[in-house]
Amino acid sequence: MRLTPLESALNRNILASSTAQGLCRRLTGKHLAIRFSGTPLSIHFRSDGERMALDTSASEPANATLTGSPLSLLQLAGARPEAAVQTGAVHIEGDAEVAQTFSELLKHARPDLEEELSRVIGDVAAHQVGNFARSALAFGRRTADTFAQNVAEYLQEEGRDIPTRVEADEFIAGVDKLREDADRLEARLALLEGRRKK
Repeated sequence: MRLTPLESALNRNILASSTAQGLCRRLTGKHLAIRFSGTPLSIHFRSDGERMALDTSASEPANATLTGSPLSLLQLAGARPEAAVQTGAVHIEGDAEVAQTFSELLKHARPDLEEELSRVIGDVAAHQVGNFARSALAFGRRTADTFAQNVAEYLQEEGRDIPTRVEADEFIAGVDKLREDADRLEARLALLEGRRKK
């Protein structure tokens, strides 16, 4: 099934960027598959040199395939896409250079969702939806951070299941001092042993 709306938005942005146009030409005849693990869903990107075609199926094998969970694949659109690959959350098969070039192309031609939405519902409504989405994401991040801090505080202070930062630092400093003392003792014993043999 063709993904025409997404394909149109991507191709508009390719035309608007000379860097994206050059990358699209470099990928002429190449095919990238993105597979969502745990689901039958996959997206196939193909370049004819001028435009990208997006489809949910393919008749030929891909030059490169990215496989991961939907959330880990979304990390590829973030500020540090390489982190998803380095941690193993996303697995690459095939030609890694083709996958890297597609990644660069998508970074330069990434659609501005607010701009695309404004084509459908108008500028003011799209801006309001964008503000709501940004606020919801910020609230979600703050909530997750607060929850993590509360759980850590409970485990440290109430449950005494994990040490506080100060306790951990003191323990590490104690271990370092003990190691240094053991090294000095070993050096003294070696010195005494050397004297005894003489």
